[in-house]
Amino acid sequence: MHDYLISLLLGIIEGVTEFLPISSTAHLRIAEKLLSIPLDSEYWKTYTIVIQLGAILSLPVYFRHRIAAFIRTFPKGARGDRTILTHPLSLTLIATVATAIPALALKSFVTANLENLTVIGLALLVGGIIMWIVDAMHARWEGAGADAPGSPIRTRQMDDMTLGQAIWIGLCQSLAAVFPGASRSMSTIAAGQLAGMSRAAALEFSFFLSMPTMALATANELREWLMPEPVVTDGGSTATMTAQAISVSSHDVVVLAIGFVVSFIVAYGSVAWLMNWVRRHGFVPFAIYRIALGASVLWWMR
Repeated sequence: MHDYLISLLLGIIEGVTEFLPISSTAHLRIAEKLLSIPLDSEYWKTYTIVIQLGAILSLPVYFRHRIAAFIRTFPKGARGDRTILTHPLSLTLIATVATAIPALALKSFVTANLENLTVIGLALLVGGIIMWIVDAMHARWEGAGADAPGSPIRTRQMDDMTLGQAIWIGLCQSLAAVFPGASRSMSTIAAGQLAGMSRAAALEFSFFLSMPTMALATANELREWLMPEPVVTDGGSTATMTAQAISVSSHDVVVLAIGFVVSFIVAYGSVAWLMNWVRRHGFVPFAIYRIALGASVLWWMR
């Protein structure tokens, strides 16, 4: 029963935090320390991949009508003013590439800091400050008209994004991969606002960009677990370390199923709630939470 409760709790944590701008990686690592869960063990590595998949799948289900509309109107868009490079689907893929290149180049740095709670705490804190400042800079213009004099907001819908905005957001999202705790959604939202997007447009693009980037990241984690790269032994020869065989019992299957289903349901609800919340309240509450949590983690690790 203990494992079932742990799975329920981790599924909720993953579902709530994956798409909110507060970092799921940070919350899972904190939970690992507080609950003494060996997330680096072979079974729990599998478990974290499974619950991440549950969260990922909630996005295409939630945005299924929006995705279908984009596919129907490719490449000219609903108004006929898009091209094969500026259609929202193309911009999502371009931003994904812009994210992947720096992340792959800094892979060793990412691996070294993935479990470093000091780095996570600092990323939470700094990211919260950045998010607060950026959102406050744009708050007064959110309710203004598109042609309001002096407004920094030029793009109020994801459909109107530019190629430059997509590349900029993709590059900024790579920071989330390099610094665990930064949060993919925080990076894309703040980058989008700095590039002249409204809260709603930046948030929606954050969700769309999460689909391919999270799918690729999860697939890479699974590949590395199943087919690790050769390592050099003490004698100078190379050897391939294979994933440890996991004996999966019916109990383990139930634990995995609980995490997957709970993560999917909670993530779906979180996305629906966030889409409505942000239009009225903005991102400052999340920034405050990040700052408080980051400061707490740094105090804990001092």
